Amino acid sequence: MLRDMQRIKEKGIVIFEDVRDLPLGDEPFTSPDYVIAIGHRGRMEIRYDDMPDFSAKQTVAVIFPNHTLRTVSKTDDYLSTLIVVDASLLNDPLLRIINQMRYRYEPHPWVELNKKEYGIIMNLVEVMKETSSIDIPDQRLMLTIQLEFLMRLLGYYRKIRLHEEPAFKRVSTQFHNDLSQHYRSHRDVGFYAEKACLSPKHFSTVIKNETGHTAAWWIHSRIIAEAKMLLNMRRDLTVQAVANMLGFDDQAVFSRYFHRETGLYPTEFREKN
Repeated sequence: MLRDMQRIKEKGIVIFEDVRDLPLGDEPFTSPDYVIAIGHRGRMEIRYDDMPDFSAKQTVAVIFPNHTLRTVSKTDDYLSTLIVVDASLLNDPLLRIINQMRYRYEPHPWVELNKKEYGIIMNLVEVMKETSSIDIPDQRLMLTIQLEFLMRLLGYYRKIRLHEEPAFKRVSTQFHNDLSQHYRSHRDVGFYAEKACLSPKHFSTVIKNETGHTAAWWIHSRIIAEAKMLLNMRRDLTVQAVANMLGFDDQAVFSRYFHRETGLYPTEFREKN
């Protein structure tokens, strides 16, 4: 697993084939990277941030960093492909569309494709695999461009399936861009409402209408997801250090905040994971 993490860091984009389970099996796993999971056959029931979900034939999931996954059950024939993207690449201007889609995929990461759509997506994956296998200049750039095209196509399929509005029409698109930059220092809805030139009340209503969740829910979810990742993956950090990284000067304030959102204190969360 450590070798895979190092490879992802070095290559930026890595494709894993013949994946039959999560890295830790039925133990909770929080990925620090961005993952596209493509189901080929069988079915796997999972918990996604403690909510029930699944991966099955001709499904594609777009999972942003720091969300917790756990296998509940799976069929013996389950098989998938993972495209794992180092989280730092999400700041690449070429991949801006991924952050624009964040509000769509974080609450509902899976979309089911028909046979034709699935075939087209897999053709693109084959092109990415070929690019990864040859030693060429600007390999990472080429993979990034191919990934961007794959995400645009997947976004088109998802919009057809779920009748979603174009991203550029949504206040939530800018909100998620702002949240990605400022969640460590700003936890108040008013800050993001001001950036959108709206009152906090109207801003919250718009975000709820566009995404199904309030602005406060998104802010808390982002902070808690990051906190879970740091507590789970960075055992070398004290709870105070994690609190500081997330903009909490007082460990006690951070502990109460984490407990209010999860039902566990940070030390309890670490012990359970």
